[in-house]
Amino acid sequence: MSPPAPAAEGVPDRADPVLAGLLARCTFPPGPLDLAVSGGPDSTALLALAVAHGARVVAHHVDHGLRPGSDEEADVVAGLCRRWGAGFRSHTATVADGGDLESRCRAARRAVLPPGCLTGHTADDQAETVLLRLLRGTGPVGLSAMSPDTHPLLALRRADTVALCARLGVTPLRDPTNDWPRFTRNRVRHEVLPLLSEVAGRDVVPLLARTAELAAGQSRVVAALAAGIDPLDAARVAGSPPPVAAAALRGLWHERTGGLPPPDRAAVDRMLEVASGTRRACDVARGWRLSRSRGRLLLSAPPSDTRPVGR
Repeated sequence: MSPPAPAAEGVPDRADPVLAGLLARCTFPPGPLDLAVSGGPDSTALLALAVAHGARVVAHHVDHGLRPGSDEEADVVAGLCRRWGAGFRSHTATVADGGDLESRCRAARRAVLPPGCLTGHTADDQAETVLLRLLRGTGPVGLSAMSPDTHPLLALRRADTVALCARLGVTPLRDPTNDWPRFTRNRVRHEVLPLLSEVAGRDVVPLLARTAELAAGQSRVVAALAAGIDPLDAARVAGSPPPVAAAALRGLWHERTGGLPPPDRAAVDRMLEVASGTRRACDVARGWRLSRSRGRLLLSAPPSDTRPVGR
């Protein structure tokens, strides 16, 4: 017989065997937790599990202002936080003009959320991300997709989060944009993944999530090898296996630019040509430039950036 559900207005408690079972599959880091909570089933489950985990929790709601009534959703999340004893912060994000609305919304969220903010992405989201990156021709680093360090629910399924909300007596918010076919992710979710499962004769989500785990393991090995290379030493970079050399250059980029989106494959290829001496300098991305002088690589910031050249 199933254990009785907690009271609808009760605080999520790990004494509930259902919550305890889900928590055992989560990867919450130690210490206080900042969570991105939209009020949908995944982020509501994230909030519930973080509270049951016993950490000090602050939920961050972001309003992009793209839909009528979206500002009212913050009140729903705030009310849930009051009931469950979590902190709450509301943010308004300004979405830049241009194409690819998904990317612009994602960038706007990142700009207002605190560093290390956890999200409620599940194994289903991980599978979608792997497929989306395959469509872009990504390598092992890209196939690693999302890290469990900042996505603690990656071992759960979307059905788990929906069931947990029902168990807690919470009706999650529904974002109609999750059904808009204009978003590539939605087409992957509603069309591509079901078709792949039909063709394979099995649920492909665990297979794709496993692919991400394997790619992440390989990427960690390459990153460890790259850590032993001075990325400013052109000869060392050029003499390393291409995956290791590329990882070293991406590491230099991350350190120097303060975490800007990594250069694409074409840009990395240009950087490798500079390291090997095939070319003397190249534009990388966003106004940054890589040059070579006396065997040393110099990653130069755009003219408007006052950070020093080099490392």
